[in-house]
Amino acid sequence: MDRIRTPFFITATAACAFAVTAIAAQAQTALPIKAGLWQIHSEREVNGQRAPDMSERLKTMSPEKRQQFEAMMKRQGVEVGAGGVMRKVCYSREMIDRGRWPEQEGDCKTDFSSRSGSQWKWHATCPKSGYEGDGEAIFSGPENYVVKSSSVTKAGGQTRTSSTTITAKWMASDCGDLKPFQVGP
Repeated sequence: MDRIRTPFFITATAACAFAVTAIAAQAQTALPIKAGLWQIHSEREVNGQRAPDMSERLKTMSPEKRQQFEAMMKRQGVEVGAGGVMRKVCYSREMIDRGRWPEQEGDCKTDFSSRSGSQWKWHATCPKSGYEGDGEAIFSGPENYVVKSSSVTKAGGQTRTSSTTITAKWMASDCGDLKPFQVGP
């Protein structure tokens, strides 16, 4: 959502949690989607090149590191699927009712230019991390959404551009043993 807490950062959590998309819902507007278990697929480009998917990153980890990473993600409410490409995420009713998706922490600010039942558009800035980006979420109904975001990050004298497309499909109202995705304050 690279405040989908995902948008933007290179950390494993951010990359896996949604490949970084910003939907920092700071107003109290309910998300137009169902609570429950969602399947998430993300594709990302960095500086015009397709970024490796999670399965490629996981292949380079030792079995112990991979197990630790997968356990950490599950504690945060994200289950890495087969090949690392598909993820399962649990959205709680409270998070949806409050209009909150995963958020970025710290100095980040998100301004929405529109928020309707079928589309949200925003601009996010995080001065301390050098991040600035735009995004759009299209809700084709309560069981499907697509998020497209683009960003520029300036750090260490380097500029990095990225674009992310996230496709999500509702799977079930019961999340099983997967706890709700962790959302910021």
